[in-house]
Amino acid sequence: MLIDSHAHLEMREFDHDRDEVVRRAKEAGIDTIVTVGTNLRECRKAVALAAQYDGVYAALGIHPHDVKSIDEKTYGAVRELVRRPKVVAYGEIGLDFFRNRSPRDVQIRFFGEQLEMADEFGLPIIIHDREAHAEVLKMLTAWKGKRGGIIHCFSGDAAMAKKCLDLGFYISIAGPVTYPKSDRLQEVVRQVPLNRLLVETDAPYLTPQLHRGKRNEPAYVVHTAKRVAEVKGLTLAEVGAATSKNARAVFGIP
Repeated sequence: MLIDSHAHLEMREFDHDRDEVVRRAKEAGIDTIVTVGTNLRECRKAVALAAQYDGVYAALGIHPHDVKSIDEKTYGAVRELVRRPKVVAYGEIGLDFFRNRSPRDVQIRFFGEQLEMADEFGLPIIIHDREAHAEVLKMLTAWKGKRGGIIHCFSGDAAMAKKCLDLGFYISIAGPVTYPKSDRLQEVVRQVPLNRLLVETDAPYLTPQLHRGKRNEPAYVVHTAKRVAEVKGLTLAEVGAATSKNARAVFGIP
């Protein structure tokens, strides 16, 4: 069995066949999916989906693309949502200096505020880091949170991975590890201990190579796990067992 530690089942790309997507995941051996809200509307949908489907859990946070819309009501609504059943993490939060859909100074301000909120909630955090490695590491190093969390869709190098591990974070590997030009990410997989790795899809994005060009979905996390197994010289069963154990530990899923 596998756990897709990061998907976006609440997004509109799944509105027409969500039941089938969840069914296919179960048939592929994925028994648990963490669906990750990125703004208030999507967070509410994520909570509703966690209530609707066995094996689906929710994470809630305001993505760096959307932090420019945070106002005085946003955090109150988030505080209400995190009390709902099956909410297992706060995120994804972080910095995105690639698209810069929110100004960089705004991203930094609200990332800091959301780090403090996560500690208030006692939840692990899910970190989005795109082209902002130095800034993310600086802020995580200064953060005094107690629960740690996950660097989602890891895109740094092995040296950065070690720093994240030293801070108590897990490293989550997504579909790009299956791409032809993924040497740096494969080296991260070799260097990171198996007991600190997770696998994810980030569906509907980052479809593994075998299905590239199509919408990603949780069933495809198998391809990522297979590639991780190949790189580490392990069996798929070994990677599945370890990454699932890690996901349950960090999220507190029974």
